[in-house]
Amino acid sequence: MIGHIVVLVNPSSGRGRGAEAAQRAVARLEQLGAELRVLSGASVDDTRRLAREAVATRPSALVVVGGDGTLSSVLDAVVGSGVPIALVPAGTGNDLARALGLPFDAADAAADAAELAVHGTPRAIDVGEVESATGTKRFLTVAALGFDAHVSERTNRLRWPSGRARYYLALVIELARLRPVPFEYRLDGQSLRAAPGTLIAVGSTRSYGGGKPVCPAAVPDDGLLDVTHVGPLGRAKLARLFPLLLRGAHVERPEVTTAQASVVEVDAPGLVVYADGERVGSGRVRIRVVPGALTVLVPSASGVVVAAEAGREASA
Repeated sequence: MIGHIVVLVNPSSGRGRGAEAAQRAVARLEQLGAELRVLSGASVDDTRRLAREAVATRPSALVVVGGDGTLSSVLDAVVGSGVPIALVPAGTGNDLARALGLPFDAADAAADAAELAVHGTPRAIDVGEVESATGTKRFLTVAALGFDAHVSERTNRLRWPSGRARYYLALVIELARLRPVPFEYRLDGQSLRAAPGTLIAVGSTRSYGGGKPVCPAAVPDDGLLDVTHVGPLGRAKLARLFPLLLRGAHVERPEVTTAQASVVEVDAPGLVVYADGERVGSGRVRIRVVPGALTVLVPSASGVVVAAEAGREASA
């Protein structure tokens, strides 16, 4: 017997792809005979409220249709609830899906990902927490500090142009303003040390920004955060580093150092932190890992496609 399943939708995720993904997800679950309740959030606050209501009904699974930011926004409601999550990736980056092997780019990806609510294997993954003067925010992929965070901050402030062009304009502006950031940081309570640089990335998963493996050795359930520190770079050297970043080969450069820790503390003037596509902190920050805090339903060894075929045959 399939227990009742709640589908929580962010229809605006992925520049509107969320609504279409939700239709495909619901159709597959109905085909499998699931008892469904579909909820659609009109805003971030509304989505969080609906997530709390959904968890309170104790469903056999909560299907979240949206991007990394959608799932991240409801972590306070689902962490510790005991309700497993089936993520239907419908964002622009889908880096958590990449880390967990979830379907996200094929024609039937939304339906196959939703089917994990029935046939998936539970996997307990780590959750990151960013503590700062603005409060505590949870994240699932990579927390970015320095250059990348400045680009995100600039993108959010610009009112023109629209779409990806806004991000590229922000990138050009921040490249023109590039200066070393006077970071100070410490790992797991060690001595605070000065570490000027271009950026620091603290990852529970390996990639951000749609597959850029900034922390290429990160594993989402090892109870540790991977830290990548890029030293001071000029504009030309930073531009040459980007192609290496796309392959995860940047960690071989002498300007780049890596480490692992369960707690990372960072400070710098005007510091801001972005994670899962959202601003999650500012000023002096303490980033820590909460091991195994979220249960996600992932493909079994046989794969979700096999399960999908079995489900279609059963309903035929």
